[in-house]
Amino acid sequence: MKLVKLEPKYRHHLTEMMEEWYASGESIVPYAIRRLDYRDFENYLANLEVKDDSEGLVPDSTFFCLDEARDEFVGAVNIRHYLNDYLLLCGGHIGDGVRPSRRREGVATQMIGMALEECRRLGIDRVLMVCDKSNIGSARSIQKNGGVLENEIEVDGELQQRYWIELK
Repeated sequence: MKLVKLEPKYRHHLTEMMEEWYASGESIVPYAIRRLDYRDFENYLANLEVKDDSEGLVPDSTFFCLDEARDEFVGAVNIRHYLNDYLLLCGGHIGDGVRPSRRREGVATQMIGMALEECRRLGIDRVLMVCDKSNIGSARSIQKNGGVLENEIEVDGELQQRYWIELK
């Protein structure tokens, strides 16, 4: 598996993954991959990543996890280049999600590990990851990548766990 940037050659991979996710009725994570309509591929591709800090957002990088053996996208990660007040509270540096049919295979743990390498390249040496307390699989994937629980906070009625990962 490897992280790739979205390119026209991956249009079918994106469509297949997103159709499965929407059909499941589950929330698509990270938010960055559902923010725009993937069916308008040219607009989606051109505006997938945030380039500046306008509209309260921060610059980010979005990668899709390609399972080369099966030739399919198995998930995605969104890396925020720095934290604003909102992200420090409940978003963190990395948002990640695995398509429904590929969960419980260790994909999230591998994706987070690859995303941490991208964080290193961006000069981020201390990474915050946040997950719902009820999402035990996500917490385990974060912990397997060195995540240390700092605290739990309530956001919009949900208990969130905040983990820090040191990259130095």
